Amino acid sequence: MRIDAHHHLWDLKAVSYPWLMAKGVARFFGDPASIQRDYLIAEFREDAAAQGFAGSVHIQVGAEDGLAEARWVQTVAEETPDWPMAQVVFCDLTAPDLDAQLDAFQALSTVRGVRQIVGRAPGEDAVTGTNVLLDDPAFLRGLQMAGARGLSFDLQLIPELMEKTARVLAQAPETQVALCHAGSPHDRSAAGLAQWAKQMKALSALPQVTCKLSGLGMFDHDWTVDSIRPIVAECLAQFGASRVMFGSNFPVDSLSSDYATLAGAMRELVPEADHAQVFGGTAAWFYGMGA
Repeated sequence: MRIDAHHHLWDLKAVSYPWLMAKGVARFFGDPASIQRDYLIAEFREDAAAQGFAGSVHIQVGAEDGLAEARWVQTVAEETPDWPMAQVVFCDLTAPDLDAQLDAFQALSTVRGVRQIVGRAPGEDAVTGTNVLLDDPAFLRGLQMAGARGLSFDLQLIPELMEKTARVLAQAPETQVALCHAGSPHDRSAAGLAQWAKQMKALSALPQVTCKLSGLGMFDHDWTVDSIRPIVAECLAQFGASRVMFGSNFPVDSLSSDYATLAGAMRELVPEADHAQVFGGTAAWFYGMGA
């Protein structure tokens, strides 16, 4: 089964998303105006199924209330049983009531992991201060607790934080980690990509870390097959196909291409012998979905 391992859905009437309500505010991935509307399973599924996908993984996307979002996603999954969908929820791993929060999330059958963003982009993180998570002992304890419960962690960060993050993750070896968006290589110059590749080795050296080929359009809306070729090749070289999975990052990446163009580019860049693994097998294993 082909699985899109990273996408979002939202119903602005069912769940509050502050960033989607903020009109006229540019984000690191561009102007979100065209996606500041409902994006529901029928629209996503139509695009994904046309490219051969038959299941997916929903990733939390900045809801005001992470549990409300997770419960809504659970409802969507239950209403579309012929489209297998797992989900990764937002949870503050430093929260004093973390144990109770994780109990509530794990009462939902679709929940497989948590995501708490460490780094989005240099400019935004300077304002939000999310980088301080890496220095908080409670964050490490939360990572360890998640792993002990069988929950994975979706890691979003920038290359500048990779080596520091790897030192933290090494202390939580039971926690399976999915590196979102290939580690967000935001500097697409030759020097920038060389530095990204060097820093990513700290993460790829950890056996519990898996890499997502997702979100590559966020930092380059004019990407081409050739411009992202070195990124895809490096991820496969460092992690191997058994630790790499495709994710569309839709609808966010719809700002830079349509779904068919994105999926087609990835099919071209990933060696055919690795298609079954990258476009389904790795995600099925990582998120506990049917192969």
